[in-house]
Amino acid sequence: MNGAVTMSTPPRQMHLGAFLYPTGHHVAAWRHPQAAADAGINLGHYQHLARVAERGLFDLIFLADGVGVRGDNVEALSRTAIRYTGQFEPITLLSSLSAVTSRIGLVSTISTTYTPPYNIARQMASLDWISGGRAGWNLVTSADDFEAQNFGLDEQLAHAERYARAQEAVDVISRLWDSWDDDAFLRDKDSGQYFRPEAFQPINHKGRFFKVRGPLNVPRPPQGRPVIFQAGASEPGKQLAARTADAVFTAAQTVPEGQEYYSDLKRRLPDYGRPSEDIIVMPGVFPVVGSTRAEAEDKFAQLQDLIHPEVAISHLSPLLGIDLKNHDPNGPVPDVPVSNGHVARQALLMARARRDNLSILELALSMAGARGHWQVVGTPSEIVDALQERFEAGAADGFNIMSPVLPTGLEEFVDTVVPELQRRGLYRTEYTGSTLRDHLGLARPAAHEGFSYAEPEAPQGARSAHA
Repeated sequence: MNGAVTMSTPPRQMHLGAFLYPTGHHVAAWRHPQAAADAGINLGHYQHLARVAERGLFDLIFLADGVGVRGDNVEALSRTAIRYTGQFEPITLLSSLSAVTSRIGLVSTISTTYTPPYNIARQMASLDWISGGRAGWNLVTSADDFEAQNFGLDEQLAHAERYARAQEAVDVISRLWDSWDDDAFLRDKDSGQYFRPEAFQPINHKGRFFKVRGPLNVPRPPQGRPVIFQAGASEPGKQLAARTADAVFTAAQTVPEGQEYYSDLKRRLPDYGRPSEDIIVMPGVFPVVGSTRAEAEDKFAQLQDLIHPEVAISHLSPLLGIDLKNHDPNGPVPDVPVSNGHVARQALLMARARRDNLSILELALSMAGARGHWQVVGTPSEIVDALQERFEAGAADGFNIMSPVLPTGLEEFVDTVVPELQRRGLYRTEYTGSTLRDHLGLARPAAHEGFSYAEPEAPQGARSAHA
């Protein structure tokens, strides 16, 4: 023996996010006896969920958002709690939850279509400071006319236009986060110097959509840059993710679908000078947990029985890009033009309808639970088997847990599924870092490094009026 020490590579472990919809992800969750019907404006409810997720050692809490009530079918809207009706604004909520947690990441959705980049940069930098380095931003472009009509527009911008705007916005935001050096603020009472004058660096951005002087009026965030999440599955969405995202949320029904998306996204990263491990892929999963398979199936059947058919169809309509209320619900799903909104989700749903020969109502009911995401019904061991298969097959780095009913669904997952993941060595047994970047294994970027900025396009007159 030569006395050399062999270093072993730590086993790869899953990342978990708690995707919190107020009463749960099932479209009828609010009607369940164990759901808090006022969850959307119940701070104590969210505080409890945050503590449960942190007890389960989750990487993060994730909040979706829409800047308007989605839909104009008032009868259907009046029967559901998940169309962004009657719930908190997420940045305000996460700032509050940071005070009752200490380790878990806090991720908020903010639209680049309707929020100026300076505001996004400022909000997320502030949340990062308030939480001690736990902030993440989920970049979306907004996808329906109901949001557009709250911001002076009659209809949403075209898909390509929204993504071009997002490309520029994320560059501006990242440059604003980098607009101060880490040591810029001296706060030296003896010398009277609050910050180093040479550290004052306006970004002076002039692009197609935005004109921003800078610098940000918040110091560089504790994480350098809050973690950027993205969920687009269209071609522009994947390109945006490959260039800018630290983590990606996806919807994949099968292992091959997950593998295809995972490998496609990761092989794009070298085009932007990034190694494949620079991005974390976390598909959504809707787990229905029971002590036996029969119990889990019964739980799901009880939820399905609570669905009002009009609600199910009203949720399907915007995803397909067509109003289905005047179609025969028991008839076939009609051919639809390519959507200007949820492009990738539309293609996924149409493929499923044709493959399984589903009627409009059958397709609506099939996605009313997980809303197009992967659904697993079974015992804790069976659910872990399914998660482990995808994790080890190169289809995921972790999962965004979409509990059917809250708080019970998250409590059951933490109390029964997490211990089984830990027993198999697939999941952490303690937090080893304090920031969201620590949890995800992402390095803290130095200012102006590790990010591929796009060259800004020349301003085009009235187009920048949308900023």
